[in-house]
Amino acid sequence: MTTPLSTRAAHDLSAHELLQALAAKQISAVELAQHFLDRAQAHAGLGAFVDINPEATLGQAKAADARRGAGCAGPLEGLPLAHKDIFVTRDFATTAGSRMLKGYRSPFDATVVQRLADAGAVTVGKLNCDEFAMGSGNENSAIAPVGSDSVQPVRNPWDAARIPGGSSGGSAAAVAARLVPAATGTDTGGSIRQPAAFCGITGIKPTYGRASRYGMVAFASSLDQAGPMARSAEDCALLLTAMCGPDPDRDSTTLDLPAENFSRTLNDNIEGLRIGVPKEFFGEGLSDDVRTAVESALKHYQSLGAKLVPIALPRTELSIPVYYIIAPAEASSNLSRFDGVKFGHRAKDYGDLADMYKKTRAEGFGDEVKRRIMIGAYVLSHGYYDAYYLQAQKIRRMIADDFQNAFKECDVIAGPVAPTVAWKIGEKSADPVANYLADIFTLSGSLAGLPGMSIPVGFASSESDKGLPIGMQLLGNYFAESRLLNAAHRFQLASDFHLAKPAGI
Repeated sequence: MTTPLSTRAAHDLSAHELLQALAAKQISAVELAQHFLDRAQAHAGLGAFVDINPEATLGQAKAADARRGAGCAGPLEGLPLAHKDIFVTRDFATTAGSRMLKGYRSPFDATVVQRLADAGAVTVGKLNCDEFAMGSGNENSAIAPVGSDSVQPVRNPWDAARIPGGSSGGSAAAVAARLVPAATGTDTGGSIRQPAAFCGITGIKPTYGRASRYGMVAFASSLDQAGPMARSAEDCALLLTAMCGPDPDRDSTTLDLPAENFSRTLNDNIEGLRIGVPKEFFGEGLSDDVRTAVESALKHYQSLGAKLVPIALPRTELSIPVYYIIAPAEASSNLSRFDGVKFGHRAKDYGDLADMYKKTRAEGFGDEVKRRIMIGAYVLSHGYYDAYYLQAQKIRRMIADDFQNAFKECDVIAGPVAPTVAWKIGEKSADPVANYLADIFTLSGSLAGLPGMSIPVGFASSESDKGLPIGMQLLGNYFAESRLLNAAHRFQLASDFHLAKPAGI
């Protein structure tokens, strides 16, 4: 006879452990779902959730229990999780953090949402994000979170005065605060890796094309990619296995690769693994706290049998101007569909059609989105396309070539995720460029379409930032997700940074 699992302890278990408890009938999917719904309400002050639907969640959980009882459980049967509010969902509102889509309810689920549901996962709710995934701090959302009548930024569970990172800050905060054991996120220029680092959790962005973008509200189509966020590499592997796979009828950019079990090689020996350490990631601007934690983690890898290999990624600094030409250009095209005609916000008072377009978009979009639309329209305009956009695409190819040259000497690349730990809310709001510079280490991997992940490797010790989590980035060559997850898992078996949780949680 199995011992019942107390719901009071359930949120401290990993996704992997919860699935074991469900299989052993120590707890039901309904009990788990209710527990996490209660936690979402109890910690509403973090601003992580923007929509919950208890009736839908408990209905999914009841169906999961029925499937388990009938002996046809899926690999994630009954596991509670939540989705970044950039994925469309039938049972929950989808706003992409924007007034433009406030209250919108999709008639279908995104492919990623559907695949996780097919595997048995139970959706607890939708998670806050920067508007249309544009931001590095989760301060750009225009949607009031659950439990609040006013718009407010998501707060980092480690320090409520700090940002959780962006744009997947709601996902990172929810996982770190144990409001859900796992969540979905999207990464365009680092929006899974950076918030994972700032909140002390694990997150992975797969190779571009591994996961379908169908039903994911588009920001920059050649960069956007879905990925899981959880407390450990082991948990991320479980979710990534369910999320990935071709979707040719709905997303022609998905890769025609067979389904892969990313958990299969987690425990492989990493002795002899060649870890590339780019000198460009350890230069001026890197905080002492981050440098110390990452260098300590690299030494830990050496003790596990890995070898450190100095490498060069000479065009790292160019990734910022290249990204902030290409991404806004694609955003200006993708967001042209939000004009107040078919769906979404429409201005109440207007004269002719042109006036309706202008007022609708002026009212519906926030400052950061408008900024990027304007930049994108400019670089694509006649007379500037060749000078800016075309040149940026050429340098993007060169950045990808730099990585291929580096991978001739190493198996994975390691370095910091961000130059600093999470900054205070509002600290960089008046300076967009300062926000952009925080993505210096993540942008190049996104531009090249490479898989990358963040793992917790320590905490700041300086007086001003003491106790804030620090993440290390691992980058792999195309389709090397299993190798990254293996390297991360072996590190986490020998360390406990991923097990730490914020005070009061």
